[in-house]
Amino acid sequence: MENEKNHIIPYRTFLFVLAGLITLTLTSAVVTQISLGTFTVAIALIIATIKSSLVLRVFMHLKFESRMFSLAVIAVVLLIATVIIITLLDYLYR
Repeated sequence: MENEKNHIIPYRTFLFVLAGLITLTLTSAVVTQISLGTFTVAIALIIATIKSSLVLRVFMHLKFESRMFSLAVIAVVLLIATVIIITLLDYLYR
């Protein structure tokens, strides 16, 4: 507990992230109303990935953690993405 550092983030940063999350949510809602075929889901997933990375970096203070911890989080996310992609490929080509 003695080695913990307090990271003070200005409220302005939280407001910018909030504005970005709201904008990306509205963009995601608009994209789902447009018929782009299979690109609709891909664009929505890309927007969701950007939103989750904002939350991870700012609200969960991942940008202040060590490099090894960040790499572990990235590895877990890639593993989950791989499992989802394999599942979707199995579903598409049955």
